[in-house]
This record gives sequence, C-alpha cells and structure tokens, in this order.
Amino acid sequence: MTTSFRFSNFEISRGILKAIEDMGFEEPTPIQISAIPPILAGKDVTGQAQTGTGKTAAFGIPTLEKIDTRNRATQAIVLSPTRELAIQTAEEFSRLASHLRGITTLPIYGGQPIERQLKALRRGAQVVVGTPGRVLDHIKRGTLSLSEVTMVILDEADQMLDMGFIGDIEKIIGKTPTKRQTILFSATLPRPILEISKKFQKNPEFVRIADREMTVPQVEQLYVEIRSRDKLDILCRLFDIYDPALALVFCNTKKGVDILSTHLQARGYVAKGLHGDMKQAQRDHVMANFRKGQIDALIATDVAARGIDVDDIDLVVNFDVPQDVENYVHRIGRTARAGRAGRAITFVDPREVYKLRTIQKHARINIARIPLPKASDAAETRTRNLMEKVKQIMDNGDIEKEVELIERMMVDNYTSLEIAAALLKVELAQ
Repeated sequence: MTTSFRFSNFEISRGILKAIEDMGFEEPTPIQISAIPPILAGKDVTGQAQTGTGKTAAFGIPTLEKIDTRNRATQAIVLSPTRELAIQTAEEFSRLASHLRGITTLPIYGGQPIERQLKALRRGAQVVVGTPGRVLDHIKRGTLSLSEVTMVILDEADQMLDMGFIGDIEKIIGKTPTKRQTILFSATLPRPILEISKKFQKNPEFVRIADREMTVPQVEQLYVEIRSRDKLDILCRLFDIYDPALALVFCNTKKGVDILSTHLQARGYVAKGLHGDMKQAQRDHVMANFRKGQIDALIATDVAARGIDVDDIDLVVNFDVPQDVENYVHRIGRTARAGRAGRAITFVDPREVYKLRTIQKHARINIARIPLPKASDAAETRTRNLMEKVKQIMDNGDIEKEVELIERMMVDNYTSLEIAAALLKVELAQ
C-alpha cells in the first residue's frame, strides 16, 4: 500500500469523506483499497481478511453509497455471527452515515426486547445488521421484508459456519431478489464457504489480505477505563507519576492532535503535535527537538508517527483507542527499543471496551487494567522523586555553599530540620 493513497481517491460522496475524517481514518487499509472499488462497481466480492483490518468500512462505505435515501425499505442486509459484532457493525455504519441525510441503520439480535425492534422496523431501516436467527425470526413474523434488498453482506462467514448458521443464511438469502449484489467476508475460506459463494455469488472478485504475523514488543501494556471528559486530567497525572524523559501520545485525528497539544501547553507542558497537514520542514523541526529531549510530550497521529525512530521513549499513551490491531502494535512498538524498558497505557471509554478485546484477541496479548490514578498518587510520586534527588546530591557532596546558607538561617533560632522541611514545602508547591 502506498502512503499517498487517500480515501478521496475513491469515488465516494463528500458526506462519507467527512465522516471518515471525523472517525480518524487517515488513509485506507489494504483490504479497503482492494475491496471498495469492485463493490462500488456493483461486483460480487469475496474477501479474506482478519478482524481488525478495517473490513467493516471496506463493505460499509460502498454499501452506504448505494442506498436510495428516498426509499425507507430495507435495501442492505448484513449478517453477523454474534450480537456483539452486529452492534459494532451497526455503530460503524451509523458513524459512516453521520453526514448523510435519511439513512437509518438498525441492529437486530437475540436478547433484546423484540417489541423495540418491531417499532424500529415499522419506521423503516435501509440497512439492517443482524444475527441469522433473529433476522429469520422477523422474516417468518412478516415484520422484515427483503423484497427490495439490493445488497447482502455475510460478515465473518467462517464463524457463522462454525456456529451452525449456514442453513439460516441460505433461507435468508433465498428471500432476497436474485438480482442483487452479494458480498462475503471471512478470515478463512473452507470448502463450505466456497460452496456458499458458488451458490449465491455471480463471478465474484476475490480479494485477500494475508494474515501477517505481528511481533508484539516486550512492553508493559496497561489500560484505564475512562470517560472522554477526564482524559486530559488523567494524562497529566500519568506524566507526573511516571515522569517520562520522552512521552509519545497518540490521537486518532489531526484535529485531536491540535486540541490536545494546545491543552497541554496551557498546563505548562512542552508539547508539540505531529500530523499529516504539517509541512515537512515543521515536522522535521518538531522531530529534531523531540530527539534532543526539548519536548516533554509528542502528540501524533498514526500516519505521522511512522517515521519516528527514537530509542529513549519510555511512555506511550493511546489517548484514543487505535482503529485496528496493526496500529496498536505499531504504536506500542515506539517504546522499549534497544533493550530498554517501556510502558504503554491505553485510554478506553466504556463504550470502546470491545475494541480493546478485539486487539487483545488478534494480537494474542494481555492488556492489564489499572485503576484511574488519583491526584494523591501524583503528589506522592513527586515527593518520592524529590527525596531521591536530595539523597543523590548529599551522596555526591559538593554542598558546602548550601551548608553555609543553612547555618546563617540557624542563627535566627530555626533548626536545620525546620529549614529542610520548609525548603521541601517550597519545592513541592511549585
């Protein structure tokens, strides 16, 4: 994939491009580059790609482009193996359609009160994302009609095969018009999946993204569950607790980088942003200062951080959960280089915990949850660090001038203990 390829190279609407920018996608992933053009062209596509490669947007973007907003009937049906995946997929469709008027996406799955789904279906939803069992249930009840469906998407087809849904899938597809576009995505393509493809797809175009082995660096990986409004305060506490020589903070969007950099500067940190909209000379200048240790925290997007090759980064913070597994591995790999220790902490909004689970599953790693640091933790760490510095200075000697100053103050009936305590108080108050 060339870094010069942009979403604007696809023939997609301005509204979707704006949504993509809001979501923080800087450039398309390999599966998106391979799958979006043929799906936009109306071809049937069979895609082989793992979760965490951006495949939902690979079929979501062209699907939304093809929806007739004047028609409230269901025009696209996405089948998912689990309720969790159905919810995630529906949410991503909604985000991609956030700047498009008149498009409704509805998730339907077991375990949710059916009355709520019945009301929503009566109102109309052009995109329905559901588990096979519940979709078939609605078809049998007559509450979901697929007579105007133009696109059928089978997501995680191999999982649906393992869960015994193939019979249900065949019945559902049988209720759709023969003149339709059928998209199939699967991590593996066993014979039964290929038979489904042969039965329901017309001359499908095969796109495959190799499942590359990802080397996860030996980094202490942690996460905190945190509301968006608290992120800035907690980030500052982490800086105070760990006192990193060099810290790298990742945001998903260029706008996020600019806002966070400004907020940190207002709090007295030497923070600089790095993203694709900056001129090369600016980026080179920021990186030179970062390498020299003249910047406390570098705030960057994924694309801008690709050229960062600095050995002394001891703290990486994912201010936003990365969009996919590869970006996560790339981010945390910026620390613990050249045999050094490193720490990576990810901020996770409660609604994004599923993203972290996906990353852990597909990178085969464990990310430990830690409690939110308190203000007292930062104060205690600062005190401990100061005491260590004081001990080092005393051990090194060369404090005759300072001893003389203390002796002068003791003439005024202050003890050396009182003077030392007052000096500590002054230092810690700064």
